[in-house]
Order: sequence, then structure tokens, then C-alpha cells
Amino acid sequence: MELPRYCGHLSIGPAKEVCDGGKKRRLAPEKRRRIVELVRSGRSVGALAREIGVSEQTVRNWVRQSDLDEGRRSDGMTSEARAELRRLKRENKRLRMERDILKRAAAWFAKESDSTPGGGTRS
Repeated sequence: MELPRYCGHLSIGPAKEVCDGGKKRRLAPEKRRRIVELVRSGRSVGALAREIGVSEQTVRNWVRQSDLDEGRRSDGMTSEARAELRRLKRENKRLRMERDILKRAAAWFAKESDSTPGGGTRS
């Protein structure tokens, strides 16, 4: 199996070079799954990491996350739970921004109504 090697990594073994100008590239999920399968079948984490041009810790992280997602371990968050947390954090941020805008608008309108001649009502 020929796996891509990324720029800046030590070149050991047969692998084709993939260079994208220093940008961080993500390995496709199906390739990650294949790497995890190879680790579980007994292949060395270090050898696989060198073959694809990533760190050993990266491969270990993929295996750990796969174990969490498949219920083999329970000491962390599944990918689904992480995605939901990210979504909720984005929504929370948006709602806070909307609240702040409404607070400012309410304060502006309150100030405007206080400064209008004739006791605060316009007609």
C-alpha cells in the first residue's frame, strides 16, 4: 500500500511526496480507518507513522479516537459528541453576540426617548 508523505517529514520507505506549500493537510477518513485497522492487526505504530509521514502520536490519537467512537473505551468524547459540542459553542457565541446587539439597541432607544422634547413620546 502506497501512502502519501507530507512535506517536511523524514523520507523513509516508499511513499509519494505530497507538497502543498506548507499547509497542514488532513488524511481522508477512510485512510485513517485503514491505518487504525493496520495498527490493530499488529503493524507497528512507528513504522506506519513513518510510512505516511505523520508523528507516532498522531497515529495513536487516531486509534484512541476510533476506540472511543466504537465503544472500546469510555475515557473521552466520541467524535459525534465533539461535533455537537463545537456546534453548541458556535451557537452560544452567536446568541451572545445577538444579545449584546439587542442590549445596545435597547440602550440607544432608551436614550433617544429620554432626549426627545415633550416628555419622551414622539408623534
